Amino acid sequence: MTHPFDADDATTLWADAPVEGAFSLAPDTRPAVVTAVARPVLLTYLPRNPNGRAMLVLGGGGYTALMVEREGVAVARWLTGLGYAAHVLIHRFPDAVGGPQAPVDDAMEAMRVIRAGGTVPGGVGVVGLSSGGHLAACLAASYPADWQPPASRHADQPTRPDAMIIGYAPISTNARGRTIIPDKPPLPPAEKQALYDALAPDAQLLPDPPPCFIVYSGNDPVVPVENARRLHGAMAAAGRDAELHIFADAPHGFALDTDGLPVAVWPRLCAAWLNQTGFC
Repeated sequence: MTHPFDADDATTLWADAPVEGAFSLAPDTRPAVVTAVARPVLLTYLPRNPNGRAMLVLGGGGYTALMVEREGVAVARWLTGLGYAAHVLIHRFPDAVGGPQAPVDDAMEAMRVIRAGGTVPGGVGVVGLSSGGHLAACLAASYPADWQPPASRHADQPTRPDAMIIGYAPISTNARGRTIIPDKPPLPPAEKQALYDALAPDAQLLPDPPPCFIVYSGNDPVVPVENARRLHGAMAAAGRDAELHIFADAPHGFALDTDGLPVAVWPRLCAAWLNQTGFC
């Protein structure tokens, strides 16, 4: 193994290939950060008291790194405490090798792989934070017509999540023509900007979206709260009353460890919401 995360299982997504060497970690950094991905990997964490449901966990990192421990493994362990089988995706980045679509293709394949396992009759949800929240919302949006999806070993499995939890994500304010900051320059690398331009989930939301829990900081200096309002509005327009929580004063990337601030209660609110929706 090339990771310190003590997963119950670790598998590569697209082929029977070794996990060793599939990704690189920033040296001497804890919580751990993935800096490069050659082959996407799914880390699986199993609950002691399973509820028959699973969650795909997508951490942030701006599509150029991946906060795999703080926004991935820590979230997975919270979810297993609630009874979910949790699967942390270490996805490829949008770059010259995989193109803009690489992380979306990996997230879709992860959903197929989880469902193909046949162990989650209650369904599969997704939890995404920061850029991982954008990626999570892409699973409920239309796949761009000019992208060529790769062949999947599990093409018969659906990729739409049964529930979504999205936190402080750049849903569409990085997309060309939809920025909040006037004349905002394109984000490097070019493939990252192309991903945001091609997939703005609030504008491309598919009909009958899944139940959704949305949590943001009102004064986030990195991701404008307008993203939350856009997603919430798109859900409402599609006939889904999403749960929306905006905390007035919280840092970007609050995740699960912002003790002492009001935003620290969001996991409890989310657990109550999951119970209310019946996805528990």
